[in-house]
Amino acid sequence: QSKGVRCWLDKEDLKIGDKFRVAIDESIRSHDKLLLVLSEHSVHSEWVEKEVETAMEKEREQKRTMLFPIRLDDAVMDIKTGWPADIRRTRHIGDFTNWKDHGAYQKAFERLLRDLKSASGSKEA
Repeated sequence: QSKGVRCWLDKEDLKIGDKFRVAIDESIRSHDKLLLVLSEHSVHSEWVEKEVETAMEKEREQKRTMLFPIRLDDAVMDIKTGWPADIRRTRHIGDFTNWKDHGAYQKAFERLLRDLKSASGSKEA
């Protein structure tokens, strides 16, 4: 957010008592972009699968890119079926696999910021 990209993060922005699925779906539908963090855990998550399906449906309806995938490890590169394989085959995935290296992280982060800001007139992610 300090770099000019407004963000919604479930654990910070959900209100006490909100129903997870409803609140997350509403957030995906009301924002321009969804940063999809791919990791060993996320590619096997049913929650992430539902969020990706919601975002892909919105992309089809609005005929524009909404999903911005980045990877923290190589898990998505090894999956042959399902939504992670579709993402791998059809999208350029930002590489954050060297996130522990400050220089590599900064380079990947600056590119991500550039791409999020240039994807549309909105600075919302």
